[in-house]
Amino acid sequence: MRTWISVQMYGKAKAALLSKAESTAVSSNKTVPHLIQNSNNCTEDTPAVSSLANSPPDGGYGWVCVIAAAVINAHSWGFNTAYGVFLAYYLSHEIFPDASRLEFAFVGSLSLTTMFLVSPIATMSTLRYGIRKTMFLGVIFETASFICASFASQIWHLFITQGIMFGLGMGFLFIPVASVVPQWFTTKRSLASGVSLSGAGLGGLVYSLVAEAMIRNIGLKWAFRVIGLLAFCVNTTCVLLIKDRGQTSKTRKVTMRIAFFKRLDFNLLVGFGFFTVLGYFILIYSLASYGVHIGLTSSQASLVSGIFNLSQAVGRPLIGYFSDAVGRIKMAGLTTFAAGVIALTVWVNSQSYRLLMFFAVADGLCAGNFWALIGPLVAEILGLEQVSQGMNLVWLSIVIPSTFSEPIALGITSTTGRYLGAQLFAGFMYVGASAFLGTLWLVNRKRGGHIT
Repeated sequence: MRTWISVQMYGKAKAALLSKAESTAVSSNKTVPHLIQNSNNCTEDTPAVSSLANSPPDGGYGWVCVIAAAVINAHSWGFNTAYGVFLAYYLSHEIFPDASRLEFAFVGSLSLTTMFLVSPIATMSTLRYGIRKTMFLGVIFETASFICASFASQIWHLFITQGIMFGLGMGFLFIPVASVVPQWFTTKRSLASGVSLSGAGLGGLVYSLVAEAMIRNIGLKWAFRVIGLLAFCVNTTCVLLIKDRGQTSKTRKVTMRIAFFKRLDFNLLVGFGFFTVLGYFILIYSLASYGVHIGLTSSQASLVSGIFNLSQAVGRPLIGYFSDAVGRIKMAGLTTFAAGVIALTVWVNSQSYRLLMFFAVADGLCAGNFWALIGPLVAEILGLEQVSQGMNLVWLSIVIPSTFSEPIALGITSTTGRYLGAQLFAGFMYVGASAFLGTLWLVNRKRGGHIT
């Protein structure tokens, strides 16, 4: 009798789980083929129930991971964004008399290059050793980069510390955590991604202001040391809170699939990232120095840079929220085009503090959309289980634009003595990036795809 009751209860529980999965799929306008197909021919040993148990909870502890990821992004990307303040200081003070403007630009670019190049290694380390060990390695590299930079006496010292070492720290922190957030969500994936990446904007605001104040009050060397200690304490705490839903495997070694480049939709997505990044880092690194160029004080210039990042912190979750409702490609395309138009019409005419501040607010709401949507778009195109492999290819594809975007801008300004060429370049890169998304939308619509 007890056995019969147990079998009946098991059958009802299994049916309820399958019914819930099908209703969730219908309500979110998405299909769960591997669950629905198996529902009609399940045996008592079917994997359908375990698949349901392993499906993303669309929240729960995932929100703890989102907040921890946001704080980590604030203390990695936020520090990287604050390099615009350091750059403005380097250019206006003879810290390293023999260094050129182009060499200073390459310090910031080198950190980005290193971060994206290390992405396959970071992914492989996460798969083999787990996310926490990998991210702790990033904490060590990032902390060491600032402490060592405080002792720099020549420009090549900055190449190694504020460039390569910091890039390694960013890579081992950002790459693993970027793949964790999508594991916890389905219908709220873009919103969660936007919230986690809003931390980069908030960090950029805080540390653009903090870095300028510390340099002014306690000097460059101690500014580096204080930031290094903050990086260690805060990032260590957040790494302990991160939980990876994936399985660590010492045999799984595939971190990239070159075959993805045979797909037109993936190539169009890569094109969107390539041209967006060419414009994005010009905005990030040039706003503070441009403010000084038009006569603003260093405090005003750093505030403009900080407000730009604050607008990104607000804009990324909003973009993620609305993209879940109206379509990710549509939202990304519209905001990318808007960022380009605002740069071409407002930034080129910003000769006053108020107008430049307006530009920082308006363009900041749109300009950071790539970071909020690239993960969810890759997940939709390639599938959730192949996000890390696809993202590694995306990171590697933006190595070149991230390396040369700011050097191109400084090269143009050094040659012409004006920022107009760099402003036009940044604006047109965003407009070009939106063309790739428009093409992707048309291709997907022609194929009858579900991605909008």
